[in-house]
Amino acid sequence: MAKASLKLASGTLVTLEGTPEEIKHLLELYGGDQKPKKTTAGSRSRKRSKAKSAGSKSGDRGSTTTPDLNEIITLIKDCDEAEAIETQILDRVAQVDRTLLPLYIVHEYLGDAVGLTSGDVNKITTNLGIPISRPNASSTLSGTASKYVIGDKVKVKGRPVRYKLSRRGVQYLKQVLAGSAGG
Repeated sequence: MAKASLKLASGTLVTLEGTPEEIKHLLELYGGDQKPKKTTAGSRSRKRSKAKSAGSKSGDRGSTTTPDLNEIITLIKDCDEAEAIETQILDRVAQVDRTLLPLYIVHEYLGDAVGLTSGDVNKITTNLGIPISRPNASSTLSGTASKYVIGDKVKVKGRPVRYKLSRRGVQYLKQVLAGSAGG
C-alpha cells in the first residue's frame, strides 16, 4: 500500500493511500506534475512537513505547471480563428504578433491556465514554421511587447519568466486578427 500527499490549489493538504496506480491517477487529476511519495509509518510526519513547506514555496499564480506545447500548436492550427491567425499573423513578419500568438491561444482557449517562457514561445513558433529564437522572444517579451504581457517575476539573467497576456494584449491581438492593427 502506497501513500502520497499533495496540496490542492485551495491550500488543503490531502494524504492519499492506495495502490501505486490509483495514487498516480489521482495525482495526475489533482496534483499536476507531483510524484507520489512513499512513506513509512515512522517517517510520515517528517515527510508531510517537507511536502507542506515545498508546496508553500511554489508560485502563487499556478505558474509552476508546465504547458502542453503540442496542445497549443494544435489549437493554433485548428481553432475557430485559424484562418485569421494564418493570414494576419503567420503570413506576416511582425515579430511582436508572432511572439504574442502562443500567449493569446493560452488565454483564449486554455483559460489562461499557464504562463509561457521565451523558450516555450521558441518551440511553438519553430513547430509552426515561423521560428523566433529564444533570445529574440525574450527581448521582444521584455521590450517591445512588454505593454501587452505580465511576467510572474522580475526578469533576472538565467531565470525564466513565465508570461501571460494582459487585458491590453488580448485587445491588441483581437484587433490584429480582425485586420485593423499590427504590422
